[in-house]
Amino acid sequence: MNEPGEAATAGATGDGRKITEVAAAVLLRGDPAAPEFLLAQRPPGKVYAGYWEFPGGKVEPGESVPQALRRELHEELGITVEQAWPWVCCQFSYPHASVRLRFFRVNSWHGEIAPLEHSAFAWLTVGEAASVAPILPANGPILAALALPELYALSNAEENGVAAELARLERALAQGLRLLQVRDKTLAAAQRQRFAAAVMALARPYEKACVLINDDQQLARAVAAQGVHLSSSQLWQLERRPDFTCVAASCHSAADLARAAELGLDFVVLGPLLPTPSHAGADGIGWTEFARLVERSPLPVYALGGMQPETLDLACSHGAHGIALLRGWR
Repeated sequence: MNEPGEAATAGATGDGRKITEVAAAVLLRGDPAAPEFLLAQRPPGKVYAGYWEFPGGKVEPGESVPQALRRELHEELGITVEQAWPWVCCQFSYPHASVRLRFFRVNSWHGEIAPLEHSAFAWLTVGEAASVAPILPANGPILAALALPELYALSNAEENGVAAELARLERALAQGLRLLQVRDKTLAAAQRQRFAAAVMALARPYEKACVLINDDQQLARAVAAQGVHLSSSQLWQLERRPDFTCVAASCHSAADLARAAELGLDFVVLGPLLPTPSHAGADGIGWTEFARLVERSPLPVYALGGMQPETLDLACSHGAHGIALLRGWR
């Protein structure tokens, strides 16, 4: 269980209060494009009794966070975790304590789930989350992150040609693509606007499709895109989050990641991770540094640079929400 209380602590908030470290699990099953996740209800007699939460609990002295996750899920649900990928990290202050929740996406386990320390549990999709209430406050932001797909496609009309890129996009949308960035910053302004408008026309019939325009809020408004994708330099020029449904950014450092979180963005991309055709001379930050940088990010992070569809699991095992592709999407 992940309420605040007496437990192992690490670090402190700005007001000097100790931070309680917590491991929390997002158990996933079913269709990867629209998975069900598990919420459990806190029993009578506990703090926040009746609230729904992602299962998990405090990290005990001498435990690593993954070890705490496995122990808690065995104690609370009677299961043994087979695969758990590190995901986002959220810090939350209750009236009497502060917690840092390290969330893991758990895709594989054995044993039958039973509410050993909860009143009930429920399998839900993102669209069904409102059917259980109230949800423990620290867990609320995770629902928005769960709505994001694992693939973020970047347009490449500059290299492929506008007509070919629109045809590629039409096929990809029909096959399930739902998150796209109109990149192509070197196209002439009028041509880029026509291309962006054509992308919106293709995406509009798909209810959950989300199109972001790279670094141009005016163009995003002109074509009625759902949002914008900020460059790392623009990230530092803005004083507040732009007024769009979805806002993302490119990040290259811990400072960039912190700034994106401060502005309350929806997600970020981090890279370049590996050498790419467009940056052939650059080695990229590599998986070890990527994992270190995203370890405490409260925002979902997409790995960018040298990614292919087959690297998705590898990226997620290092803390990525998913992968961002320029050339590898279909």
